[in-house]
Amino acid sequence: MRGLRRLLGRSLSSHTRCQPPRHCNGTQFISRRTYFLSAYSAPTTSYLAHNNSPFSDASPFNSLKWGLLGGQKRSMFIQTQSTPNPASLMFYPGKPVMEVGSADFPNARSAMNSPLAKALYGIDGVTRVFYGSDFVTVTKSEDTSWDLLKPEIFAAIMDFYSSGQPLFLDEKAASAMDTAIQEDDSEIVAMIKELLETRIRPAVQDDGGDIEYRGFDPETGTVKLRMQGACSGCPSSSVTLKSGIENMLMHYVPEVKSVEEELDPDDENAALAGQME
Repeated sequence: MRGLRRLLGRSLSSHTRCQPPRHCNGTQFISRRTYFLSAYSAPTTSYLAHNNSPFSDASPFNSLKWGLLGGQKRSMFIQTQSTPNPASLMFYPGKPVMEVGSADFPNARSAMNSPLAKALYGIDGVTRVFYGSDFVTVTKSEDTSWDLLKPEIFAAIMDFYSSGQPLFLDEKAASAMDTAIQEDDSEIVAMIKELLETRIRPAVQDDGGDIEYRGFDPETGTVKLRMQGACSGCPSSSVTLKSGIENMLMHYVPEVKSVEEELDPDDENAALAGQME
């Protein structure tokens, strides 16, 4: 997780707010590629023939049909960016995604309230969808190739933005409020939330994911967090959770003794299944 690794390189002696995360100039480079897609309002021949394709008449956003020739052309650029998790890829539609906060869809059931996430889950091989401020992170199954998934994901994203549908069918379902400081929060919890929101969350989001605050146990000094998006299931997430987040919270809040990851039900079931194999 490159974003969190940058936290480790910053001095912990300063108590000032950190600046927005920047891409490092070291040996690791972020690969971002730009794709040009075109949509046509006139009926044309789709170049993905199967019915489950976003290009087909069965697309949930069938106000437009896709093709190579004819009609009034609409176009948009979609960029992709790699993440530390090889199973996750960030897609930048060149338009705002979440106005505030983020949204995680760990399974198809949770995506029913969002037309875009529902369409992405309709693509074979997609296992998780996450919305950031200006990107969509898609996670795939191990046995699926990005070369096969990318064209369908590009089409689903562009088809959604061309459809004029809202991101959420229920307008109340929107941003993460887990780090909002409440009146009944203790001073310790307020400090933890402030650090998560201003210093840790931006770095995690830079890697295509997010963290969700799940609570603090004052008796054990344990902070519980849930990893989302590309950070969920990332091979380096457990190491970074301890080396990056835990060290920073313990430095600024002495009452914090440890940080633990709380798995969502689907991730927990997958972990148990993996242990049984």
